[in-house]
Amino acid sequence: MTPKRLAKIINEINNILLPRVCFGCNAQLFRDEHVLCAVCRHDVPLTDYNYLEENAVDRIFYGRIPIKKAASFVFFSKNGLVKNLLHWLKYKNQEQIGGFFGDWCGAQLKESGQLDHIDAVVPVPLHPKKLKKRGYNQVALFAHTIAENLGAEYCDDWLIKVKNIKTQTKKGRQSRWESSKDAFDLNASYSGKFKHVLLVDDVITTGATIESCTQTLLQQKNIEVSVLSMAMVPEG
Repeated sequence: MTPKRLAKIINEINNILLPRVCFGCNAQLFRDEHVLCAVCRHDVPLTDYNYLEENAVDRIFYGRIPIKKAASFVFFSKNGLVKNLLHWLKYKNQEQIGGFFGDWCGAQLKESGQLDHIDAVVPVPLHPKKLKKRGYNQVALFAHTIAENLGAEYCDDWLIKVKNIKTQTKKGRQSRWESSKDAFDLNASYSGKFKHVLLVDDVITTGATIESCTQTLLQQKNIEVSVLSMAMVPEG
């Protein structure tokens, strides 16, 4: 018996003993379903933003930082499916949710060809203390999967977080900006290597973290920065 066949059998046994369930409705998933059932997947509030037309994510950064283009994959609300998914991803060790969104979003980007010019994908980093405590960067698998779909290099050690910031969930725009100021540094070994990078985060609210990261990346000469997030808080 081949290792691949054995792994498949073990996986099927595990699914019988510990059935996989939908993170949205708790229904048992079918073999070809992952993370969400077909019904819940249909209910995910996609933004339909792209890298060709102006959108609400672009407008967040106007007059603040020269980002080439920005977009988000889904909408985030205080109560809803996306909030629950990102809570599981960030705090409940369900890193596969990032891969699920990465596969979905990445396939769309690959098909559209809108980001074929990207040569590196850079996730917003965690401070080493927070990374050690959580065990993983919640945006890493999403960003890595996007890089694979775009045929770009994945660089998770170019941006370095040097300032350990407490959760910013309840902070306003000004407080977030003050907290994020000078929070990041660059790994000098990447100097001059890339021309157009895609900076990736989990949720964009005020844009303070993205602004600080972009300011740091633009310390490199002749570089452009575009932005992608899993989710964004809608206008209004």
